[in-house]
Amino acid sequence: MAENPFFAPSTLPYKLPDFAQIRDEHYLPAFERGMAEQLREVEAIASDPAPATFANTVEALERSGQILNRTTTVFSSVAASDATDRIREIESEIYPKLTKHSDAIRLNRALYERIKQVSTENPEEAWLLEKYRVDFVRAGADLTETEQRRLRELNEELTRVATSFSQNLLRASTDSALVVEHAGDLDGLSESALRAIEQDGRYVLPLLNFTNQPALAELTDRRTRKRLYELSVNRAPENFDLAVRLATLRAERAALLGYPDHAAYSVADQTAKTTEAVEEMLGKLVGPAVANARREAEALAEEAGFSIEPWDWSFYAEKVRKSRYDFDGAELRPYFELNRVLRDGVFHAAGELYGITFTEREDLVGYHPDVRVFEVFEADGSPLGLFLFDPYARPTKRGGAWMNNLVDQSHLFGDLPVVMNNLNITKPSQGPTLLTFDEVTTAFHEFGHALHGLFSDVRFPRVSGTEVPRDFVEYPSQVNEMWATWPSVLANFARHHETGEPVPAELLEKMKAAEKFNQGFATVEYLAAALLDWAWHRLAPGQTVEDAQAFEAEALERAGIAFELVRPRYRTNYFAHIFSGGVGGYSAGYYSYIWSEVLDAESVEWFKENDGLRRENGDHFRSTLLSVGGSMDVMDAFRDFRGRAPRIEPLLERRGLD
Repeated sequence: MAENPFFAPSTLPYKLPDFAQIRDEHYLPAFERGMAEQLREVEAIASDPAPATFANTVEALERSGQILNRTTTVFSSVAASDATDRIREIESEIYPKLTKHSDAIRLNRALYERIKQVSTENPEEAWLLEKYRVDFVRAGADLTETEQRRLRELNEELTRVATSFSQNLLRASTDSALVVEHAGDLDGLSESALRAIEQDGRYVLPLLNFTNQPALAELTDRRTRKRLYELSVNRAPENFDLAVRLATLRAERAALLGYPDHAAYSVADQTAKTTEAVEEMLGKLVGPAVANARREAEALAEEAGFSIEPWDWSFYAEKVRKSRYDFDGAELRPYFELNRVLRDGVFHAAGELYGITFTEREDLVGYHPDVRVFEVFEADGSPLGLFLFDPYARPTKRGGAWMNNLVDQSHLFGDLPVVMNNLNITKPSQGPTLLTFDEVTTAFHEFGHALHGLFSDVRFPRVSGTEVPRDFVEYPSQVNEMWATWPSVLANFARHHETGEPVPAELLEKMKAAEKFNQGFATVEYLAAALLDWAWHRLAPGQTVEDAQAFEAEALERAGIAFELVRPRYRTNYFAHIFSGGVGGYSAGYYSYIWSEVLDAESVEWFKENDGLRRENGDHFRSTLLSVGGSMDVMDAFRDFRGRAPRIEPLLERRGLD
């Protein structure tokens, strides 16, 4: 263990974790040493006889726990992206200990008293000091000894139950996969798609994280569509009971901390601030979205010639697109080859907008052979950071797409950022990786998060990059989606993978014309999930739920979003956003995507008003918003960028709800 790679900072460029040397057996000893080391550091801060100052208290806390931080950052990344059986065992063992460790710091009375004594005239320091004060209060620092004892018990149980929920869901993606003996039952899928899922003479289609599986748009056999849909919505049934337990524990915890329910606790430190603000926002969208979806359903039934079921929606939506707009999304795939999308699309747009460049570093490795490493440079050639890209799905990877930091930018440590994007694209058994347009958009979206991390220019790790309120963090990534369809960017990357011919202009025109069709479905699917999350977390302390599925149905009905043809994007049993994080995660926070989209729609309007993909525009967005991370009030940062407060009208127009 003297050679444990977590015990000292990495010597690789940018302190990239030395994945070639890291082994499963390194994690537990590093966690144990890291926790013990940080507790000693915290005790020294709390018992320091010198008067409390920003430097000897808050900055000292920022410097503490470096072994633990290195270990946790790598382990959580690997647990999400390549969770072997041994990694899952370590998760179950270590996460409750990490929760206990966090409580030992946040509930340390002497430390809290010391933080309260600190004062500073420096605005950046004052902002961080207030963050620490709020963090400690929200963690229970003001509670009595008896209340804190119960809080510790709740936190540990929440962590255990959430870990079980997450692991059940990971297993279900393969255990509940669609298994088909005959290729004819999968008619509609391309030859390359069939090759990618063929296993020992059978075809195995694993489930992706959400309700509406992409293959539903292509499968011509209605019985196969029904099988796939029902496998999707009924996966991991044991998670219903775990979700009830999580929601009940969170309600009790919120009451202990002085809130009427977990939703009120969750939004108090977000930009929304109150449950009333969230409910007002969501309420404005429900009626128009449901009306839109019902009109779309009528068009689909007319196309089908019969009353459709939920598993028919995507298939006939594509048929209507073709008949109404002469547009077939499958025609675009040959023009969206993964490497070209990345280099000539995602990287190209960032280069035009911000002047940055990318060089692949094949001498540096990630935790899996699929991971690629790129060095990122400023326009003047100076180093900016590293970007890791892990595009492919695998049985050991959780669903969805995400960004995370492996090294936080901070002037305190002199660290440049190391950021990573994960996607879940099916890896072909041979030949090029061709993307759907949704997958192209996701690549741009996640890189928007990466830019938020790469452009961070702050002193302290606690407020670096994407360390911003949850209902703000999606905003910069949503803005970056606009470049996926910007004419000059599209012209640069959308080329046929065999001939190099650009995508035909008429095909793009058809795509644009068809853009708003199915927005009713997309909005209802999203809102149903957001309102389901909200219902679970408006539970009052002591309120019981006997039947999770009945609760789900009643919650959707009560919110006015129940529509038998459009189920929530995530049902309770596979709603990882809100039930895979013990104390927090996105619980009572799934509204954040549409909340952030208000800012996104405003910003897209600003870029268009100012001639779009221009370096001056990128520099303005970077300097006023992306670079400041969480080092100031993010809504002030938005106003600095936009010149005024946000309006909802651009979002309503975009989604066809105006």
